[in-house]
Amino acid sequence: MNDLKLILFDCDGTLVDGQHMIVSAMKAASEKAGLEYPGDEKTRRIVGLSLYQAIEAVFPALSPEKYEEIKDHFTEHFIHLRSLPDQNEPLYEGVREMLHLLKEKGYLLGVATGKSMRGLKHTIKNNKLEGLFVTLNTADCGAGKPDPAMIYAALKDTGVRAENIYMIGDTVFDIDMAKNAGVKSVGVSWGYHEVSELRTSGADYIINHISELLEILEG
Repeated sequence: MNDLKLILFDCDGTLVDGQHMIVSAMKAASEKAGLEYPGDEKTRRIVGLSLYQAIEAVFPALSPEKYEEIKDHFTEHFIHLRSLPDQNEPLYEGVREMLHLLKEKGYLLGVATGKSMRGLKHTIKNNKLEGLFVTLNTADCGAGKPDPAMIYAALKDTGVRAENIYMIGDTVFDIDMAKNAGVKSVGVSWGYHEVSELRTSGADYIINHISELLEILEG
């Protein structure tokens, strides 16, 4: 077990592109709560955080009751979007193939995401990724990013040593979480934060396509 490697993936912005649904839900929640929508760019910036953290980031200094109201509106709209046949969170190019290849090669795979567990399981099912991941860790199971709790939970689930864990993500929240947990970090260029930000945060590696990941793992 100690020689195994665990590859943890962020979800939105790393495995799937779900920004259109997140942006739409935040816009609807803002309007229903009587608040000015913060804009698409500001909303994309908080993808990866837990929902409550994200709302606090875009709407600072509101009452706890108002945060809960926005959270409820967001969740309601997001669930509605997810029920529509023309709404989905598509996998990025090459992701499916790489996940299967990594599993075939004996790597353990997991997810550490700001999504809810319900949302993550829906995304996995919708994209037919069942059976690939041995550990699923979400913000509603404990502290959200950049707290290392999700990585610690994955470590406990698998018994893999910290030095054999790689965190793959598109935001500084992912990189910071990896650093806080003492594991390696791989930033991806196709997500919601700029590569320059990932480098500044201390990403150990940067990749421009998921196909580049195997070279890092086996290098």
